[in-house]
Amino acid sequence: MEKLENIGEVQKPTTFLGTKDTVSKSSSVSGDDAEKQSVQHGTTTHLKRKLQSRHLQMIAIGGTIGTGLFIGSGGAIANAGPAGALIAYAFVGTLVYSVMVALGEMATYIPVSGAFTVYASRFVDHSLGFAMGWIYWFSWAITFALELTASGLIIQYWRQDLNIGIFIGVFWAVITSVNFLPVSFYGEIEFWFASIKVLTVIGFIIFAICIDAGAGQHGYLGFDTWKSPGAFAPYLIENNESLAKFVGFWAVLIQAGFSYQGTELVGIAAGETSNPRKTVPAAIRKTFWRILIFFVLSIFMIGLLVPYTNENLLSGATDASASPFVIAAQLAGVKTLPGLINAVLLCVVLSAANSNVYSGSRILVGLAQEGLGPKLLARTTNSGVPYVAVAFTAAFGLLGFMNESASGSQVFEWFINISGVAGFISWTCIGISHIAFMRALRAQGISRDSLPYKAMWQPWFSWYGIFFNVLIILTQGFTSFIPWNTSDFFVAYVSVILFAVLYVGHKLVTRSPFVKPEEVDLVSGRKEVDEMYSEEDETPNKGFWTKLSSWILG
Repeated sequence: MEKLENIGEVQKPTTFLGTKDTVSKSSSVSGDDAEKQSVQHGTTTHLKRKLQSRHLQMIAIGGTIGTGLFIGSGGAIANAGPAGALIAYAFVGTLVYSVMVALGEMATYIPVSGAFTVYASRFVDHSLGFAMGWIYWFSWAITFALELTASGLIIQYWRQDLNIGIFIGVFWAVITSVNFLPVSFYGEIEFWFASIKVLTVIGFIIFAICIDAGAGQHGYLGFDTWKSPGAFAPYLIENNESLAKFVGFWAVLIQAGFSYQGTELVGIAAGETSNPRKTVPAAIRKTFWRILIFFVLSIFMIGLLVPYTNENLLSGATDASASPFVIAAQLAGVKTLPGLINAVLLCVVLSAANSNVYSGSRILVGLAQEGLGPKLLARTTNSGVPYVAVAFTAAFGLLGFMNESASGSQVFEWFINISGVAGFISWTCIGISHIAFMRALRAQGISRDSLPYKAMWQPWFSWYGIFFNVLIILTQGFTSFIPWNTSDFFVAYVSVILFAVLYVGHKLVTRSPFVKPEEVDLVSGRKEVDEMYSEEDETPNKGFWTKLSSWILG
C-alpha cells in the first residue's frame, strides 16, 4: 500500500478575506514569498500534472456529449420542432463558449484544482466560493448515482429480468476503484470513452446525410419534416399558437443548457494538466467548433429525419428505444442500429460516472485548500490521488439504490433537480469571477495582453453569459406556472434556495467582506506553472489525415 501523505495542513486563508495581511500587488511578492504563499493557500503542488494534451482535449468534449444529446435531444425536437430546437441549441452554445473563454483565461493564468471555487473565493467573495463549490460538488456526487442507475436501465434493454441494483453495485465498485488510481488512468479511460462518443456522433451525421439524400426506404427527404408537421412545435399554451411556439423554444433553451453541462470540466482538469499554458487554450479553442459540429449539426440532422410528432420522442425511456438516433434509423428502415446505440449509451453513462467522481473529488480538494471544507479532504497519496475526497464523493453513488423503492425514487428525483440547475449557477459564478479577475488585473497594473490566453470580446462576452444564465435560472421552472403547481415550483427552485442558504449562512457566520481588486491574490498557484516547459514532443510536418484525426480525437 502506498504511503499516505497529508497535505491538508492548510491554514485559514485570511488573505482572501480582505485583511491587512493580504498581498496587494502580485509584482511585489518575491519568488520565495510566492512559494510560501502558494503552500499556505493550498495549490495543486501535491496533485500530479499527468494529464496530457490529448486527454484534456477529449475531457473537454467528452464531458459534454452524453445522454443529453443521445436521448434528451429527442424531447427537444418534440417540444420545439426542428427549427426551434436548432436555434435553442445554437444560442446556448454561445453561452457555453462565453463561459469557456472566461474560464480559459483564468485557468491558464492560475491553473489550480477545484478552479471554480478558488477563483470565486479569491477574486470575488469567500462566501461565493463556499456556496458555489458545495452545491456544484453535490450536483456531481448525486449525478454519479443517477448515471449508475441509468447503466442498469440501459442493460435492461437486453435483459429485462435483471435487477438494476446489480449493476449499480458492480459499476460503483469498478468506477470507484479506477478513481483511486493515478490521474493518468482517468485521462486514458476518458480519452477512449470520449473517442467512442465522438465517432458515434460523426457516424450518425454521415448516416443522416445519406438517408436525407435518399438512401432510406422513403427516398429523398430534404426538408420535408420542416414543411409537415412544421419547423416549430407548439408547447403547453392553447389558443395562442405563436406564444405556444415561443414557450416550446424557451423550454428547449433550458434543456439545451442541461445537455451542455460538463464542458467546464476543462477548468477542473487544468490543475492536473502538464503544461496548462499550452494545452488549456488549445482545448478551449476547439470546444467552440466541436459544439457547433457535434451538437448543432446533430440536432439539425435529427430534425430532418424525425418529425416532431413522432410518439417515441417523448416515451420517457432511458435506453436506446428513446434515442432519436435509433428512431431516425427505424424510420429509414435500418434494423441493426438500436443494439449498437444502446452499447454506446452504456459507454456514455459509464464515462459520465467516471467524470462525476473525478470532478467531484477535485472540487472537494479545492474547497479544503481554500479553507472552505475539512482539511482532511485535501489528503493525497504519493501518486497524487486525493483518496479521502474520492471516497467521500463516491459514497454518494450508493444513493442510486434508493431507486429500488417507490418512496426513495421520489426523493432521488429531488436530488437530481438540484444537480441540474447547479450547472447554470456555476456558469454564472464563473462569469462573475472573470469580471472580478479582469478588475483585479487592471487594479494591479497587469495588462491582459500579457496573459497566456486572452479571452475575446471582453468584458461584454462575460456579461452576455452572466445575463442569460441568470435569466435561465430564474425562468427554468416556468412550467410550474402553467397552471400553478406549488410542489413543482418548489422542486424547480430548490437548488436556487439551497445556494442562497449556503451563501447567506456562510456570510453570517464568517462576516467575510468582498475582496477588493487591489488585494486579490494573483500569485498563489502560478510559480510552478511559470517555470514549466513543454514536455510534449512537437511533430512539425503532419499529414492531412494525421492533422484531421488529431483535431477530432484531441
